[in-house]
Amino acid sequence: METDHRPWGYYQVLADEPDHKVKRIVVYPGKRLSLQRHQRRTEHWYVIAGQAVVTRDLDELRLRAGDAVDIPCGARHRVENPGLQDMAFIEVQTGEYFGEDDIERLEDDFGRA
Repeated sequence: METDHRPWGYYQVLADEPDHKVKRIVVYPGKRLSLQRHQRRTEHWYVIAGQAVVTRDLDELRLRAGDAVDIPCGARHRVENPGLQDMAFIEVQTGEYFGEDDIERLEDDFGRA
């Protein structure tokens, strides 16, 4: 299984099918992904380790292992790891397109917006 490293952590694609994509995403302590949105997919996040702070439009949600959240198409969202250990979650994407070029970055800690 190939691992794609990013400044905030890494992810592995567990399934890449015509009707869905599944990733295991690990976020390092104190790091966060870019504030972003997608026009062609929804996402379901299930936290499997650690703790997460999820921004979804105007809501800020605190999640722990066993918690889940849905990200609707077009919603501004990000996840961050406020803990001292790696946080991991499973992301299930559904919709019509799953390419990385469907990421519209609105804010980014690493200069990618």
